[in-house]
Amino acid sequence: DAGSRYETARNNGVAHFLEHLAFKGTEQRTQPQLELEIENMGGHLNAYTSREQTVYFAKVFKDDVGKAVEILSDILLHSKLDEAAIDRERDVILREMAEVNKQQEELVLDHLHATAFQGTGLGRTILGPEENIRSLSRTDLVDYIQQHYTAPRMVIAGAGAIDHDQLCGLASQHFGELPTAPKDGLELAMEPAIFTGSDYLVKFNSDDTAHIAIAFEAASWTSEYAFPLMLMQIMLGSYNRTQGLGRNHASRLCQEVAEHELAHSVSAFNTCYKDIGLFGVYMVAPDKKVDDLMWHVMNNLVRLVHTPSEEEVERAKLNLKAIM
Repeated sequence: DAGSRYETARNNGVAHFLEHLAFKGTEQRTQPQLELEIENMGGHLNAYTSREQTVYFAKVFKDDVGKAVEILSDILLHSKLDEAAIDRERDVILREMAEVNKQQEELVLDHLHATAFQGTGLGRTILGPEENIRSLSRTDLVDYIQQHYTAPRMVIAGAGAIDHDQLCGLASQHFGELPTAPKDGLELAMEPAIFTGSDYLVKFNSDDTAHIAIAFEAASWTSEYAFPLMLMQIMLGSYNRTQGLGRNHASRLCQEVAEHELAHSVSAFNTCYKDIGLFGVYMVAPDKKVDDLMWHVMNNLVRLVHTPSEEEVERAKLNLKAIM
């Protein structure tokens, strides 16, 4: 529970900013020492921020699990948050933002969230606006840590060559002193995500390719409809004209798109959050084919509601089992 959803308009981007600073040195280790220690283990240390989580993870050999957990606790609980590092990282994040803005799919899905969840935390971007990146201070970062990096909001998970009891012991040893409540004692209530049916259009007269996302309000991770929606996503499928399936694709939608040459790519998505979700289709198509493409997409969405075949459902179940 420490992603961009839990920020405010004033500090939007702080969770992602913290992720960048985690590897810039702690009270016990400088950045070069931290990097060398990981390399000497043949390990890999990384992190990412989403709308609902900030994840820090390490990949190491079995004998180095204890050391990896200790390093993760050090960067999470004892980061220096040096002022000079904060200022240097602003430019790094701004360059990252420029790269993200060149990726049309990322940009369209950000706009989709902004209009579907307008006025709520889920509508904000993960990186935050440029003015926030330039103005966030060390105090903002510390306040966010004290508010959100508490024991009830944190999960420690392991997979592969690791013993469950060992991990529990390491978690207790290195994270046992985590506070159980924010420093001021006030827990922030999660802002509800309110879906707003709407659209957002941006037109570039010089561009002859359309990037489109259409989505419906869907289910949360814990909903009884989470798995049926996963099956529907598989049934709609994904198509890319650079791949060889084309008309032989199992998905009816993908068959039609390939047969009529309606799009460069089509992909169904099902994004789940704690209390809501988005189910839809992302498409890249020539501007002259958009009307026909939308007809086929909507026709297949309606067909899934009324007349899905048993064969399609069983095939989707098997695919879902294989993926999981």
